[in-house]
Amino acid sequence: MPELPEVETARRLIADQALGRRIATVDSVDTYVCRPHTPDELRRVLSGRMLTAAHRRGKLIWCETADLVRAAEPGPDLGIHLGMAGRVIVAKDGIEAEGGEWRRIDPRARKAEWNRFTLEFADGGSLLLLDPRRLGRVRLNPDVDALGPDAAQVTLPEFRGLISKGTIAVKARLLDQSKIAGVGNLLADEVLWQAKVPPSRPAGKLSREEIDRLYSALRSALAAAMANGGVHTGEVIAARRPGGNCPRCGAEMKHSTVGGRSTWWCSREQAWG
Repeated sequence: MPELPEVETARRLIADQALGRRIATVDSVDTYVCRPHTPDELRRVLSGRMLTAAHRRGKLIWCETADLVRAAEPGPDLGIHLGMAGRVIVAKDGIEAEGGEWRRIDPRARKAEWNRFTLEFADGGSLLLLDPRRLGRVRLNPDVDALGPDAAQVTLPEFRGLISKGTIAVKARLLDQSKIAGVGNLLADEVLWQAKVPPSRPAGKLSREEIDRLYSALRSALAAAMANGGVHTGEVIAARRPGGNCPRCGAEMKHSTVGGRSTWWCSREQAWG
């Protein structure tokens, strides 16, 4: 699943290659991905406009739009969520570039029905949401305020206040996008492992030291994922399997479900009674 680092690659791609290009038409025939908007609505609202800025909070991308004639008039924001397997593909000058879900799809294996939403630019290029699992989402004026602060930008005082209350398991709290936006399942396991915190420990029982370790681990894990190509490159990720051993101490990795999500942890360093 694309998490914050993967989604940021898609945002950067849009910012680098899709801004300032006139939208000639919109192909939004997948009404499920584009709900509640109709194809006619999206075509009418976006055609003739251009994307002027690309933003991200957590796993949500939204692009500002403007009218080419009346550029000072703000247009609707175009929200893009990659779901569990989505990628953004931008074609410019006959060359395609991709950003998003880390498992690159062989172009020879791509199916036409995976093309969920397309902006066709007047210069002959395009911006495409490719989503084999059909769990992505395109929406006008998405509710960004429903998300918590971005995981890459949250401050330590904010993090302490958001993470430390209630009886919910700390892993579930990390995955709550209304608290901290951008942490997915792999990143949560990596952060908890780096901080040596049990994933099932109630958030309200975390010590100040544990919370600060989690914050430091979050910053470290995000920086490494950005530099190395995605959350799948984390130190513990390859050990999240039957028979896996902790890369740090060699103890057996344990598996269960926490907060409804498959979870792996070190049986020694993350043990909790």
